[in-house]
Amino acid sequence: MSGMKLARVAMAATALLLLAVSPARADWLRAESDRFVIYSDGDERTLRVYVQKLETFDRVLRLFMGLPMEEAPPRKLPIYLIGNQRDLVHVLPGAVQNQTGVYIPAEQDIFAVATRSRNDDSTLLHEYAHHFMFQNFNFPYPAWFVEGFAEYYAATNIQTGRVEVGLPNEQAVGWLQHGQWMEMEDLLAGRALNASGDRFNATYYPLAWLLMHWFMGDEERRASMQAYLLDVGSGGDPVEALQTHTGLTTRDLRAALRSYMRERISITRVNYVFPTVPVTVERLPPSANDLLLVNQQLKVVQGDDHDALVAQIRTLSARHPGDPFAQLVLGRAEIMFGDPQQGEATLTALLQQQPDHVEALQLLALARMDGASEHPDGYDVAMNEMRGFLQRAYQADDANYFTFLLIAQNRIGEPGYPSDNDLLAWELAYTIAPQLGQARFGLAQALMAHDRNAEAVTLLQPLANNAHNPQIAEVARTLIARAEAGLNSSDEAATAWDDEALEATDSFDPE
Repeated sequence: MSGMKLARVAMAATALLLLAVSPARADWLRAESDRFVIYSDGDERTLRVYVQKLETFDRVLRLFMGLPMEEAPPRKLPIYLIGNQRDLVHVLPGAVQNQTGVYIPAEQDIFAVATRSRNDDSTLLHEYAHHFMFQNFNFPYPAWFVEGFAEYYAATNIQTGRVEVGLPNEQAVGWLQHGQWMEMEDLLAGRALNASGDRFNATYYPLAWLLMHWFMGDEERRASMQAYLLDVGSGGDPVEALQTHTGLTTRDLRAALRSYMRERISITRVNYVFPTVPVTVERLPPSANDLLLVNQQLKVVQGDDHDALVAQIRTLSARHPGDPFAQLVLGRAEIMFGDPQQGEATLTALLQQQPDHVEALQLLALARMDGASEHPDGYDVAMNEMRGFLQRAYQADDANYFTFLLIAQNRIGEPGYPSDNDLLAWELAYTIAPQLGQARFGLAQALMAHDRNAEAVTLLQPLANNAHNPQIAEVARTLIARAEAGLNSSDEAATAWDDEALEATDSFDPE
């Protein structure tokens, strides 16, 4: 055999070896049901099982909360299922080691990312429980209850024909058995961070779970929890309210929780036939393999090395010339962090293929808003073009919260703001995306301007109990105090918070 033939044989053998140890990445699939849009680069069967499980979980929560079983939210939640924790950094570069999922209520998208697991879906169920609570209950729950609710229902075992709620959380039990419990007064009052304010107390989540489980484990305690929550929601002191409605001091509560943990924790078995829901599955184009997750990273807008991110996206999108999704991601990257003119040209080319592409229209409107502020001479022209893009986006999708958010934000500071139409835009953004801090703050401000301060307080109270973002919580408490004092947007004291509030709500703490 000649040397050239030997070389070709060796190259072929090497290629086969590489294929054997490095299988090609599976294409991304997109599944859609009544309440979810789920993306996965795993197999279709596993994806369909996930969709059914989440649809059942939503109905379990509805059953326990007394909500209509078949009611669907105005917006489906996108979820990205990834193969391992390493893929999470493609969305959230600052993800901590061993983090298995994240829920992100960002301005451009509200979505979750979770690792696929055959045996443990608790992270994904925890995140959806948060999403569900904010979607359906505008009530100032204490911070421990918000986390305890999510932890309690995350330990739900969903099998065909059988659902078990409130399973033991072995990890939480381990922390509580071997860790130093935080003070019960701090737990009840929502003081979850340590003295320096940089991290949670290690037993905060476990204690929130245990307290929720203790309340749920007995019919009489469940009734006392309802009374306690109503008391705290009406402004009662969370520590005093506990003793009022349970008869226990914080010392007694600690002892009761330790005793409950040593007993056999009660599990609720649901005897209910949950329906199988229709699910459609489609295979995404090859561009999704390169760009799907990094597109979500652009929406999160975290990290400092934006130049490297844009350069990466330019390289990846070049692999897919003329592909609509690649054009969208490149256009987003250029407008946000790169060359805005190139971004506009890319998105304009996309609109030539798909004139009703909502995200492209929104991004072009966003570019016009930014450009108008930088070039005051062309302000009126830019604003008219922006309104045109948003009008087209609304006509293409009349239930997209980001369109309403852009319409409302664009009017801030304009003559006559906030008009009745401005108030309507904020109300629509909030109704579709109540999980979004920007929507709550914006609507609260508009309500205060219309002397509807009590409604503004109701909107802001859940944010005031935010244990993850002290900055947002502090701004919310300040606004609540001003609303309760009867101030409206015509008062100088009431308008002083605008910039601070908007800056605070541009940030978030991923769960």
